[in-house]
Order: sequence, then C-alpha cells, then structure tokens
Amino acid sequence: MFVLGMDIGYSNLKLAMGEAGNGPAVSLYPAGAAPIDRLPESIGKEGNALRVSVDGGLWAACVNPGKFATWNRALHQEYVQTASYRALFHAALLLSERDTVDLLVTGLPVSQWLERSRRDALGERLAGTHRVTPRREVEVSAVRVVPQPIGGYLDLLWSSLAVSILEEGRVLVIDPGFFSVDWVLVEEGDIRRSSSGTSLEAMSVLLEQASRLIADEHGGTAPVERLEEALRMQRDHVLLFGRQVEVQPYLQQAVERVAPVALEALRQSLRKESGSVDAVLLTGGGAALYEPIAQDLFPSNPIFVPEQPELANARGFYYFGAD
Repeated sequence: MFVLGMDIGYSNLKLAMGEAGNGPAVSLYPAGAAPIDRLPESIGKEGNALRVSVDGGLWAACVNPGKFATWNRALHQEYVQTASYRALFHAALLLSERDTVDLLVTGLPVSQWLERSRRDALGERLAGTHRVTPRREVEVSAVRVVPQPIGGYLDLLWSSLAVSILEEGRVLVIDPGFFSVDWVLVEEGDIRRSSSGTSLEAMSVLLEQASRLIADEHGGTAPVERLEEALRMQRDHVLLFGRQVEVQPYLQQAVERVAPVALEALRQSLRKESGSVDAVLLTGGGAALYEPIAQDLFPSNPIFVPEQPELANARGFYYFGAD
C-alpha cells in the first residue's frame, strides 16, 4: 500500500511517502502557487517551478511566494478551498510519481478539524481522480484528515526518542505554523478536545514584527518573504543595502513580543483540565523559536523538539496511514 503524508502549509509543502512497512521519503518545498503568467520569465527558464493544472488552467507551484508578480498569497482560514491549495495538492500528487495513491493522510488546524463538516468536506475534495497536468491523472483511493499537531506526536512515537511517558502520560503538542499556532492535549493516545485549539498569533505575525524591527534599525525593509526564505534555507542573514543583516536577534525579539500572546490562549484552554501536563512536544517550522518560551511556561516538564521539526507532521501523517 502506497501512503502519502501531505502537509500543505501556508509557507511550505511537506511530504512523506512510500510503501507501508518502509521508512518514508521526505521532502520540503516552498508553498508558493499562482497562475503561470504571474511567474517571472527568468524563473520559468530556470525550471524551478512545477507546472500543474488547476480548473483547466496552468499554474506554477512550489515556488518562493515572493517570486510571483501581482499576486497575493492566501492567508485566511479558507485556505484549503483556494486554487493555490489545489495547485499544491496537485504538485504533491505529481511528486509522488504514482498513478494511484492508496491512502492520503493530511491535517487541518485544530479549530477547523473540530468541525466535522470541514474535515469531511476536505476528505471528499481530495479523494478520487485528479488531472494534475494536461496529460496526467492520479487517483487517490482513500483520505484521512487528522488534527495538524497529531502528526508531530505520531512522528515522535515512531522515532528513537519515544519513551513511555508519551504513550501513558498527558502530552501537550504545540505546532507554531505560518498562519496559526495549534495545540492538542493527548492523553494515552486520545485527544482532549476541550484543551485543544488555535491562535492566529503565528509565524506570519512574528516575521512581520521582525521585519519592522529590522526596518527601525537599518532604515530599509526586509520583506516577510525574504525572512521566510532565509529560515527555509537555514541562512542566518538577509541582504539589506548589499550588506548581511543577522536575522536571529530580530527573530528572538519578535518571539518575545508575539509568542506569549498565543501561549496565553493555550494556558487558558488548559485551565479546564484537572490533571497536569507530563510532557511538551514542539513541532513545525517555528519549534526552535518557541522552545525558550515553552520552557518558561512549563519549567517542570520535559520538552521534546524532533529532528527537522518542520517535517514532523508529514512524517507522522505517513506513519498514521502506514500503521
């Protein structure tokens, strides 16, 4: 059985795929997607974009969002219904190099997953036969939709870091994504719905704050997309007026201003719980930035950050389907 774990984020497309019983092949791409005519010609010549079909039109996918001309990326809660999301979904199917995907597993932000109608509607849209290019179709036989942070939890259970506390205790999973910060409380493998939720004080807000801080001190603007690309490429700087500006100090200042707002909403949701949290898992692209804040909030708890946390959800989705 071929399983595709697909995490279509607002910033990155993350994939984990393979035959059940084997370790997955993982990959990460920028989550920019727009009609092909919005792509600068120089980029088109370099062939950096995947060409996919969306509603009969040709789209470019897996491109840095800042590369597109006169195109605004989708940053709202109806993202999964946009043509950009469909373009990235078709890109994922194309990258699978399969004619049939036996099981596709993907996630939704917790607040959306809690609405059964939303997750059922997404599953119905993703299942079936899809024309991903003018001459290529891929069939998706079955779809499972899970809460986004659960991927990171399952990934850790399957990793060498997994310990009994994760299976027996109460694990708080925090997933700082580009659009939202999601969290779920998992107790002995069950989701505590009343203590799970979403905040919009996420990486996009954090990067906007860092961009303003850089502008205040250097007099020029480092756009969010440039900071986003630096994080994706694991570069420690951006260029401004031809000079390298270290981004980490500004990201840390931004975290100190933005992250507590999201985590305060998290703490409020935990007030409904009578028991304590046994462990904290940070996953997603913002895991490393949020770790110091999480340590301050939960000083008595072990805190886990998986290797390549930006890929953890996709890996966990794969393990969910392959188990």
